[in-house]
Amino acid sequence: MKTSSKLLDVDNQHDHLNLTTDGAKFQIYLLDDNIIRIRGTFDEQFAPEASYALVKTAWSDQTDDLLADERQRVTPINVDLQQTDTGYAVSNGEYTLQINADPFYFEITDKAGHVLHKDLPKRSFLQDDLGRNYHYSSMGDHNKFYGFGEKSGKLNKFKRHMRMHNTDSLGWNAAKSDPLYKMIPFYIDFNTEDDLASGLFYNNAHDSVFDMDCEHSNYWKRYSYFQCDAGDLDVFFIGGPTIKDVVEHYTDLTGKSAMMPMASLGYMGSTMFYTELEKDSDKAILDFVDTCKKNGIPCDGFFLSSGYTTGDDGKRYVFNWNKDRFPNPKQFVDELKKRGVLLAPNVKPGMLVTHPLAKEFSDKDAYIKTPDGSDDQVDQYWGGDAHFVDFTNPHGRDTWEQKMIDALVSLGITSIWNDNNEYEINNTQAKVDAEGLKEPIGALKPVMPTMMAKAAKEAVHKHDPNVRPYLINRAGFAGIQRYSQTWAGDNYTSWTNVKYNVPTILGMGLSGVANQGCDIGGFDGPLPEPELFVRWVQNGIFQPRFSIHSSNNDNTVTEPWTYPSYTKYIGAAIQLRYSLVPYFYSLLYEASTKGSPIMRPLVYEFQDDPAVSEESFEFMLGSSLLVANVLDKGQTQKDVYLPKGADWLDLTTNTYYVGGQTISIPVDLSSIPMFLRTGSIIPRSLGLMNIHNEVIEKLNFLIEPSTDSSFTVYEDDGVSNDYLKGLSLRTQVTSESSEDGVVVSFGRTGDYQTKVKTVELSVCCPKLAPLTVSLGDQVLPRYLNSEKFETATSGWYFNGEKRQVEVRYANPVATDYKVDINFNQQDLISI
Repeated sequence: MKTSSKLLDVDNQHDHLNLTTDGAKFQIYLLDDNIIRIRGTFDEQFAPEASYALVKTAWSDQTDDLLADERQRVTPINVDLQQTDTGYAVSNGEYTLQINADPFYFEITDKAGHVLHKDLPKRSFLQDDLGRNYHYSSMGDHNKFYGFGEKSGKLNKFKRHMRMHNTDSLGWNAAKSDPLYKMIPFYIDFNTEDDLASGLFYNNAHDSVFDMDCEHSNYWKRYSYFQCDAGDLDVFFIGGPTIKDVVEHYTDLTGKSAMMPMASLGYMGSTMFYTELEKDSDKAILDFVDTCKKNGIPCDGFFLSSGYTTGDDGKRYVFNWNKDRFPNPKQFVDELKKRGVLLAPNVKPGMLVTHPLAKEFSDKDAYIKTPDGSDDQVDQYWGGDAHFVDFTNPHGRDTWEQKMIDALVSLGITSIWNDNNEYEINNTQAKVDAEGLKEPIGALKPVMPTMMAKAAKEAVHKHDPNVRPYLINRAGFAGIQRYSQTWAGDNYTSWTNVKYNVPTILGMGLSGVANQGCDIGGFDGPLPEPELFVRWVQNGIFQPRFSIHSSNNDNTVTEPWTYPSYTKYIGAAIQLRYSLVPYFYSLLYEASTKGSPIMRPLVYEFQDDPAVSEESFEFMLGSSLLVANVLDKGQTQKDVYLPKGADWLDLTTNTYYVGGQTISIPVDLSSIPMFLRTGSIIPRSLGLMNIHNEVIEKLNFLIEPSTDSSFTVYEDDGVSNDYLKGLSLRTQVTSESSEDGVVVSFGRTGDYQTKVKTVELSVCCPKLAPLTVSLGDQVLPRYLNSEKFETATSGWYFNGEKRQVEVRYANPVATDYKVDINFNQQDLISI
């Protein structure tokens, strides 16, 4: 056992600080005014820097060339070392790192003196006799813990013991299963007493454990700990003070979510059933798409399960098209495109030893090696023994990318589904290249699927640099959001999972992965009963990744029309999803620039309300829309907590409620309880049925004007990388209220030419109908007849049932402008 109990030496290098203890050595970097790095090792010297997770550094790294187009090299804040009564202190301006000498431990405080992090004195950093490293943190009585990547259970992980280890978790239970597919060793510590949040990120890809007050010892006060099998204790403190701030600063460090094509926000059809047919799988999928249209169900994509690669022996061979099932892949891709549907074929990184390309990959040095490096490692995989592509090796990446271009991308495919990529190699000492450093797979296992996603991105770009790829990953490490949308793998069909999938997605959002989802209807298990299926779809439409996907074990297929008498509910829900596409796309842009989650826990938006710190199942879509889906069987009444800090408009009944209370509302099978936050602006595409083939020429804004607010609507072409060259448009829509009425302003930034020809405003009017509505200096005509207003190109109408004024006009594309809605009360009696 090695323990860091006493500080022995301090060496100020000014760009960083070196510390020597009687146990570990440490390097301190003040990366910026929000992030402090504490890197510790029990080895004689620090290993070379080699991180696949970081996009913001202040030091040379082995992956600098690989990540050159992503990584920002900054100058750290100069270390001004101050001696204190108990040791030393350094500050980045916002936070002070106290270095206690004897006993040795770190403490981090803000400007007001609040303690945001404190190591457990006399037990701060240690290494056990098995070589496992530990970091112990003190805990108070008012801490909530969020994040930890892809985890089961409720949002707050207090009293949880969680393993960081990515595994193929077929049929996982969303309330209890652990671990799952992804590994993100980051969490947010929210002190509800001080209303302050901070975060810790452990830049270590070895298998690890978080214990959040499960372990107790009579000799210590309450504590949590992080334990990793090997590697540095490389800890990044992430400052707040709000949860929003922590997420933004963490994604400054590991990257923002990729800006996916707009069509990725559509409904993605999927099932293993079609690709397991003996022949004519292509016709079955085209028929699926046609049946969607027949039933009024929008669809923009199809995830192609791996049966399309099956060889004569029935095994999956990646990049090998089964010509019985898909006689002409190029023609099939083209037929889907005509229907406005993308194809995302499944690819797997484990190559069976019987694969036709196995020797070619070996000859090109593309595989993970045996521990001594003399041969290609073999391990079990789906279908038998397999080799595994090494995505930390340029030879592995190059070979994979070229085969992907040859077999898929050259056919017009720009969407790739990276699956079964957990790299469950039993021998953790198998050797990977690691950009020339030759590391054991145990050190980089979750990095492999992340780099697999990067390789898919590069393959698409090599074929056509201006195509924006749509990538989907099952496994990954911190930073996976830079390349890929993700989903939480093969969940089981149950009421438990439809409910607990919600906090799983919310936790991912707080872990930097804004673009996430779960298989709708459940992947593993029986066909969902009708009520469960309807509720799952009604919930799934708010997930950034929306796909009904199944491999049912009762010879059934989960499809939107599985229960004909319930298809109307499924169709209505998916159409609601499509009406929110402009809102989703703007939120995706926000995620790509600020790191903000798309689905957000209530505590993210209402940190000051103590009642929401434990809420796991209600959530916000963006900042404006509270969703309180029905998630339990047989419900006819639903209790909904409405956070304080805003008032709320029930979009079903058009009833206002004061925030800070629980209400009870009736629900039936058609119910999707949604509440609009006062002071909200939501852009909508009413009537949209296909993102690929339809242009959003009419944009509707739902506006609740009780509180002044603004929202940035993002537009680009939705398909190319031209947005990276500045061809995008950001329209800041602002709503300002006064005694006279509401002024809605539109201010534009960017060079993209909008396709919107008509703008509609749906402005809530709880007390009075407007007297006049003006577009700039132009007074718009009022319509008292709703049928005449429907055909009008310009004007306004007061909808008494919704208590909304509906305004329509041609989009003034050449200028910023304002719409003035006058609420002065007309005195008809005095006249």
